[in-house]
Amino acid sequence: MPKPKQTPAKKLTSNAAVRSKRVARGPSPDKTAQTKASIVRAALAEFLEKGFADATIAGVAQRAGVAKGTPYRYFATKEALFAGVVQQELVGALGEILGERRGRDESVQAFLRRTLLIALGEIERKGRAAMARLVIVEGVRFPALVEIYRREMFDPVLDQIKRLAPVARRRGELPDDRLIRHPHLLIAPVWMGILNNQLIDRDHPVDIAGLFEAQLELMFSGEAGR
Repeated sequence: MPKPKQTPAKKLTSNAAVRSKRVARGPSPDKTAQTKASIVRAALAEFLEKGFADATIAGVAQRAGVAKGTPYRYFATKEALFAGVVQQELVGALGEILGERRGRDESVQAFLRRTLLIALGEIERKGRAAMARLVIVEGVRFPALVEIYRREMFDPVLDQIKRLAPVARRRGELPDDRLIRHPHLLIAPVWMGILNNQLIDRDHPVDIAGLFEAQLELMFSGEAGR
């Protein structure tokens, strides 16, 4: 028996349903980005307060004010969430620094003061030193944290020094090639300060930026070899 023809009213209802399905889309890209950023900021607070081992995705979701399963939409594991924190909260600031160009007549020493020294002045206040300490303390148990931090933070800074040291030597700013052979020398005081301020002698914190500045002056003045 042939099916009855669809009435115009039914066609209208059907078309409205199709349009309704088309309109019912997911959150906008801006909203998605805001949610992800909020989760990452919450994760930073969770990691700094509880450490990596004791931090939980549920705790991050509660801090961010989202459902328990929402962080998993963006980060499959806690290690991936840690990487997200490093990339958003640490690498973002580092990228601005490393993206700076040295002025045509600007000395390497002046350039390092203008970029790295300013960033180091905020290293404790912004939680960057605390994240480094977390990697030091829990890195043996969770080697993925070390790899993430080394790749995203440590290596880019060291590579910058490796590129600039030969330039400074050619310009006559360095008295010898020690910084070329040992680029770690320039950032060693930074790590000494990071370790001292919470792990070695928290009652007598040191100025990390001040340590870096003193080492910068020693390396570029040649006084370290006298």
